[in-house]
Amino acid sequence: MTDELYHEKLTQRAEAGRAFGRLEQPDKSVTLDNPLCGDRVTIDLKIVDGQVAAAGHRTRGCLLCEAASALIVEQAPGASLAALAGLTDRVRHFLQKDGPAPSGWSAVEEFAPVRKVRSRQDCVLLPFRALAQAVRV
Repeated sequence: MTDELYHEKLTQRAEAGRAFGRLEQPDKSVTLDNPLCGDRVTIDLKIVDGQVAAAGHRTRGCLLCEAASALIVEQAPGASLAALAGLTDRVRHFLQKDGPAPSGWSAVEEFAPVRKVRSRQDCVLLPFRALAQAVRV
């Protein structure tokens, strides 16, 4: 199960995401913790005209949390705040209800093995919850 859960694509995404880092002087910055496992995520956003111009992060956590943060930093720039507002619910639906990957976020499918391990779903959702708080207007 471990090999399936922490597969190569997620490992590569998490490793690549470590290079992003935090933004200098973000317009929005949200830090959230998962007290059950010790994960801590900070999502930074630069916002211009209702769209994410740049995203950064600092993640101290498991590979799943790191990969989810990296995915956000890769894909959020260019998206409108309105489009990102419901993303957390769509990712949760994907993980918990076997729903489709959110439109425009097909890479979320990389987290499909997490569907079978409910205890690891919060690790994936934590960065998306931070993003949801950051895009609130």
